[in-house]
Amino acid sequence: MKILVTGGAGFIGSNFIHYLLKKYPDYYIINLDKLTYAGNLDNLKDVEKNSHYKFIKGDICDRNLVSDVVGDSDAIVNFAAESHVDRSIKDCSKFIKTNIEGVQILLEAARLHNKKRFHQISTDEVFGSLDISDSPSDENSLYNPRNPYSASKAAADHLVKAYFNTYQLPITISYSGNNYGPYQYPEKLIPLFITNILENKKVPVYGNGLARRDWVYVKDHCEAIDIILHKGRIGESYNVGSQNEKTNLEITKAILELLGKGEEMIEFVSDRPGHDMRYALDTQKIERALGWHSKISFEEGLRKTIKWYVDNIKWWQKLKHKD
Repeated sequence: MKILVTGGAGFIGSNFIHYLLKKYPDYYIINLDKLTYAGNLDNLKDVEKNSHYKFIKGDICDRNLVSDVVGDSDAIVNFAAESHVDRSIKDCSKFIKTNIEGVQILLEAARLHNKKRFHQISTDEVFGSLDISDSPSDENSLYNPRNPYSASKAAADHLVKAYFNTYQLPITISYSGNNYGPYQYPEKLIPLFITNILENKKVPVYGNGLARRDWVYVKDHCEAIDIILHKGRIGESYNVGSQNEKTNLEITKAILELLGKGEEMIEFVSDRPGHDMRYALDTQKIERALGWHSKISFEEGLRKTIKWYVDNIKWWQKLKHKD
């Protein structure tokens, strides 16, 4: 099987490529990535000489290039996206271009090349913020995006569903909670806090630190995508989470404790505009229909993640200090 992974030099995409090449050594993986600030070929150094792996530098908004690589693939898994909420608040133009127009270009190429299998990586943020008393979002929950990033991802999901309903394109969609683990760009909460502490800098906690997220270790997420791609029902969507909600303050204190630092390292800063207070996913569908469930507890995953950043200082220092 030949799989096109778009955005494969990013955090989740590179972990997924490592996962695929290890589990399916007979598969051929094409990685199409524009190499924006968050795309990093260092994430894939250990597979770049693998004869079953090919990297192509390119933009999913390039219609001719996309047509060529999609035509040469059996399936597409789309990770390519602008994904940082704070950056979308400052300027959402790139988010509209990549996350909406780019997805339409991929979908159209998949349709024109004999309706290639297409899997879209989405986010729990499309469902909007929940109150503490609300039940977790399921796959039938109404979309209610509340920032430019989640709005662009919601629009992309609607396009994916439209291509299934209108053209019978064989699609699936997965919504995941917050991912963490190796190779995550150090602007996101967990790697930012780990690396700040390793540099003896304070960690900036938004508002009162009580925003809650469901955290899923990236390897668990990769396994879920694999199962959905191979066994998921065409036209369906699946939630991927660990049902393990933590507040930002809880995460912060756990990282400080594991790195032997005290709470004097915490610096409370002005809250993000329109900050959603809670995301949570109901994962019963994927558990019952496909037999997937998260395997790595948050405590184990956090220890693994901290160890990786401690062991790979050169990797993150080069990224953290280039902006």
